[in-house]
Amino acid sequence: MIPGKDNLKSAAESTEKIGSFAFFDFENFIRRIISNWYWFALMAALGYGISWMYSKYYAQRIYASNLSLSISNNTASYFTPNQSINFIWGQNGNQDGIYLKKMLLSRSHNEYLVKQLDLFINYSTKGLIKQTYLDKYDSPVFLEIDKSHPQQVNYAITLIPRGASRYEVVLPNEGQTTSLYSYVTEGFTNIRPYTRPANKIISVNEWYVSPNLKFRLVKNPQPTTIELENIILTLSTVNQTVNSLVSTIGVDFDKEINTIMIISKSGYNLNGTVNFLNTSVDELQKKRLIDRNTVDKNTENYLVDNLSKIRKKLDSSAAVLNHLKVSEGLYDIKDRDEKALVRIKDLESKKADLITKINSLNSIKNTLSSQNLDRMISMNAAGIEDGSFSATVSELRALYLKRREMALIYTPNSEPMREINRLINEARGNSTGSIRNYYTTYLNEISKIDRLIAGESGDLVTYPEKERRYLDAERGYNMIEATYNSLLSKQNETQIRVATNKSDITVIDPAKNLGQGPIAPDVQKTKYSIIGGLLLLPLLVLGISEALDSRIRNIKELLQATRIPLLGVIGKNSHDNNLTVLEQPRSSVSEAFRGIRANLRFLHKEDGKSKVILLTSSVGGEGKTYISINIASVLGLSGKKTILLGMDLRKPKIFGDFKINNKYGISNYLTGEVEMEKIINQTKIPNLHVATSGPIPPNPSELLMSDRNIKFIEELKNLYDFIIIDSPPVGLVADPFELMKYADASIYVVRHEYTEKYMLKMITEKYHNHEIQNLGLVYNDFQLKQGYGYGYGYGYGYGYGYGYFDEDKNYQEPTLIRIRNKVRKIFGRT
Repeated sequence: MIPGKDNLKSAAESTEKIGSFAFFDFENFIRRIISNWYWFALMAALGYGISWMYSKYYAQRIYASNLSLSISNNTASYFTPNQSINFIWGQNGNQDGIYLKKMLLSRSHNEYLVKQLDLFINYSTKGLIKQTYLDKYDSPVFLEIDKSHPQQVNYAITLIPRGASRYEVVLPNEGQTTSLYSYVTEGFTNIRPYTRPANKIISVNEWYVSPNLKFRLVKNPQPTTIELENIILTLSTVNQTVNSLVSTIGVDFDKEINTIMIISKSGYNLNGTVNFLNTSVDELQKKRLIDRNTVDKNTENYLVDNLSKIRKKLDSSAAVLNHLKVSEGLYDIKDRDEKALVRIKDLESKKADLITKINSLNSIKNTLSSQNLDRMISMNAAGIEDGSFSATVSELRALYLKRREMALIYTPNSEPMREINRLINEARGNSTGSIRNYYTTYLNEISKIDRLIAGESGDLVTYPEKERRYLDAERGYNMIEATYNSLLSKQNETQIRVATNKSDITVIDPAKNLGQGPIAPDVQKTKYSIIGGLLLLPLLVLGISEALDSRIRNIKELLQATRIPLLGVIGKNSHDNNLTVLEQPRSSVSEAFRGIRANLRFLHKEDGKSKVILLTSSVGGEGKTYISINIASVLGLSGKKTILLGMDLRKPKIFGDFKINNKYGISNYLTGEVEMEKIINQTKIPNLHVATSGPIPPNPSELLMSDRNIKFIEELKNLYDFIIIDSPPVGLVADPFELMKYADASIYVVRHEYTEKYMLKMITEKYHNHEIQNLGLVYNDFQLKQGYGYGYGYGYGYGYGYGYFDEDKNYQEPTLIRIRNKVRKIFGRT
């Protein structure tokens, strides 16, 4: 370690801090916030008004309703796969729930609902500002369109009630188009140009016909309590409606019981979401029951047909076995290995079951290729329960139906037909890919069984030929019998399902309108965001202005940065001239100057000799001359013989306040034009004399630093107790630094909210480098801000009670102070 290194480092850090002000004055920032409270109050009121307008006239509420249902686990078809362990992979999962979720979100199911419920018709009403979406049953009339007539979509149709079940149809002034939508082909077609249809009054059940529309109004069978001044109807395409509908549906499973499904629907109208959910699940229940019955019937027919074929094979095999018994007399074989034969029988039974499953897979595969999926049998016949495969087959069937409809409209090589064929091939590939996986698994099982049978059959070759023929016939009969029994068992299961089939979906809690509040938008959050955002505006402005403002505003920060003694704080001069001490002796400002007079003795030695006090500042306008005049005044009034020298030769000021002729002054004396007696002037104060600057010379710096000027000051020491020098600002010229060498004390004037922070760096460095001795600060023009965190007085030990000074005569307590005093009085505090 280098001796003294830490001390040097600490000294360097201390030097860096001297003269450096904080980038952001947080204390002053808080004061500015408090003093500008009215801006925050205004922004809060404005934000509340904007949020109220938004909530009442612009925010479109979004509501949601829920429906919960249970899925039973005894389903049996590829339309309704069950919950059991996956046959191939051994995974345990909610296959049926996943399939049902896909069904609820599928295009085919929702397209059916859109067409069934006419969801492509949107109902709304509009007030002066806000448009509100309506449920169909909130409207007194329904819109029924002629689907065979092309219609214009996304085109507002306004109905205005005219009494007696009559409505005026008002169409937009612009927006009619020749491209109309067909709800039969679900495509667009072009018509000839036409003029805008005129407004027309129609009655309920009367058809409205125009080139771009054909509809009639049907009375709502349920009476409505809502009085509507207008009803706005808008048609959408089926595709648009389905896409927007699916995006508002959510499906989740209960965390504890995965067979319970929770379905949610969001929308602009609560009744609309409730009606949709209940109708959607109701239609799904019907569809599931139809699908289950169809598949189980197909499976039953398939099993009956196969049982008939297997029965013939079983009878034939039995005949062969009986023939061998009768003709060869082989009722029993002595010394045969019964255990091995039992094992072979069990293995061949398993093989027969696998072959039956493969045959079922072949039937399913052929059905997929035939495109007639209505003849599909259950995957259970193949020993498989796969929800993913079932969902793929369901999608494929919907695509086949869609292609049949499109084939009536489009040519085989058209783009829509190519796209639907691509989707069909993709779905068929997915389904056949799943079947191939099962094929591979079953064939591998059969190969494994064949190897085991071959191992068990090794000893049979030792039997005589006649006995081996009997064992082969017996094995063939057993295998066919096992296949027959397997099919018979599946037939019994299928017949039971057909007899007891019901929808496997049970609604636990239907969707209801319980007066649920909207889920969006979050009006409270929006309100707080708007108010908060507006409150941030003045905060941001004040923060930026505080960060960019480099002016001195804080006495505490000034003293911490400069570490120069503070002689006193002067308040704002409200007098017409600079003679505050002379003309307002009982003012708080005059008292502050008396405090400075008392503190001056700490800067110079009390040795009874004449003292030279120099005043300077950073730039003009900081009140240097004002401070000089009043310090000289309080010294003169105290009985000290004092002279005030106006040595700011570039900008003479003092003569005006004392009403002295500035024809002759210090500049004339220093050039030798006049004698000293000629430039010294008497004032109203007997002990105060003034020497003005005189005419502005061409070389003020040379005159001030001349030997004649130094001699002039020395001569004045013999005549006066105090010599007050009003010198030029140090931030503009270097003259004051030379004059400070001959001063016993120097006063540096800093003006509140005027002096720039960087201007103090030079004087601070010189002071701490001991280039300037006996330096003190005077903080000038301090603004009194009562009631906003400053308190009364000038913040540096000179606060007084109300009524002590002349300016207190018209003083009125600020509102905040009055409230505070009343609160204190109520609680017994003084």
